[in-house]
Amino acid sequence: MMAAATQLLLPALVTGIFLHGLWKGVPVFDSFLRGAGEGLKTAFSITPALVCLLTVLSMFRASGGLDLLLWAVSPVAALFKIPGEVLPLAMMRPLSGSGALVFFREVLERCGPDSFSGRVASVLMGSTETTFYTIAVYYGAVKVRDTGFTLPAALAGDLTSLLVSGWAVRLFLGGP
Repeated sequence: MMAAATQLLLPALVTGIFLHGLWKGVPVFDSFLRGAGEGLKTAFSITPALVCLLTVLSMFRASGGLDLLLWAVSPVAALFKIPGEVLPLAMMRPLSGSGALVFFREVLERCGPDSFSGRVASVLMGSTETTFYTIAVYYGAVKVRDTGFTLPAALAGDLTSLLVSGWAVRLFLGGP
């Protein structure tokens, strides 16, 4: 019963919006076309920033930069009792959502979803953002070139999430 109601939710919402627009006298189809056109313009305007981001990410991984970075931060992670298995995920999450999902799946397959590492990885996935992608998309859409303090603040938030995820899992679910 619940699954059927869930499947009808989106069509009912779209129909409700359409009927409300008609009731208010809004030219619904024209409004839809205008919005779709603006969406396409936005997509085209952010494409160069996304291509640049994906190119840099691929070069970073292929060059061994990610492995070098993981080697450098592993002593600090050990100090904070962050499992080494989640470090690739923590490094990739600010860069790429799909790349982070690959590392997340690897942690779950290797360690199990109910392991300490699996739980920390799950909390980390839910509490961090694809920082560089988000900045590229949103700032690219409004043509802002100087991100100011956005990047340092967002990366500080991602680092805080990494440190707190291990602590929170230990506190609420137990662990080493």
